[in-house]
Amino acid sequence: MEQHNSLTPSMAAQCLRELDEGSTPGAMLRRLADARLDRLPLPGSGATLLRWRMLAAVSGWDLSLAKLYEGHTDALAILAELGGRAPAGSLWGVWCAEAPSARAIVSGHAAAGAPVRLDGAKAWCSGAADLSHALLSAWDADGRPWLVALDLRQDGIRIDDSGWEAVGMARTGTALLTFSGAEAHCVGDSGAYLRRPGFWHGGAGIAACWYGAAAELARTLHAAAGTPDAHRLAHMGAADACLSAARALLHAGAQAIDARPGDDAAALAMRLRLAVDACTVEVMTQVGQALGAAPFCRDRRFARLMADLPVFLRQGHARRDQAALGQIAREAAWELAL
Repeated sequence: MEQHNSLTPSMAAQCLRELDEGSTPGAMLRRLADARLDRLPLPGSGATLLRWRMLAAVSGWDLSLAKLYEGHTDALAILAELGGRAPAGSLWGVWCAEAPSARAIVSGHAAAGAPVRLDGAKAWCSGAADLSHALLSAWDADGRPWLVALDLRQDGIRIDDSGWEAVGMARTGTALLTFSGAEAHCVGDSGAYLRRPGFWHGGAGIAACWYGAAAELARTLHAAAGTPDAHRLAHMGAADACLSAARALLHAGAQAIDARPGDDAAALAMRLRLAVDACTVEVMTQVGQALGAAPFCRDRRFARLMADLPVFLRQGHARRDQAALGQIAREAAWELAL
């Protein structure tokens, strides 16, 4: 993976400002990729914080774009970690959610790098109509899990977005895909997707997306016209307190991943996600109460962000993640001293 020593979040913002206001998330992703602003440092490579800053910057601009951008950059990191290859100019998704009614099945001799055929279905495929390739979870006849890569521009794949009735995150174009003998190939051995250290590194990166959106809402509050009264100042103080804590956790988490990239980062990722989730909800509440209805009705970007963010937050697993983290704390030496 190419490393950009001069890469900065402001480069992404400038790139996006040059687009038409009505540009679709797919068009925006293509623009970022053409400008090579998708070539982020790999997690654990020594610049994880820069990677997360880029995710945060894009998320503050448009969360539907961020959903596609995070998936695409995550796919590039996965391919680098598991020995895969991304063709020049390709745009990727990562679709590994397992819906009970939509399972992708591989046939043929499944092995690392081997060609296989894909049948069945896959739900929650964001950006399917805008992307060229995807990594997705699939299963063989013996019930073993595989990560497979496929070119989406082939016969044997049907994209159906008619069931996507979302208001928040509506522009992701999330679809149900059905496969009829589609050509794919295995990336890594069976189970490699979940076993690799980068699985939790990528999971932690989602928290940077949430933080970027929350920070943008706080900027709107800070820039609001008029002299703030005591109530608005109190809302700003509450937002500042939780954003400062979340930012400190993200900095510490990135540093920890870079220091020991081969370690199991499950607890770290869940702490980050749960803390930033709670912070984001708090910021949404404080900003909404401070500014009232006006920006919801007159500021398109603000209104879209407020509609998109609760949906994006539910990429987290709420109480399930809390229970999983509690189990880790119960089984480990729970360090609570300051």
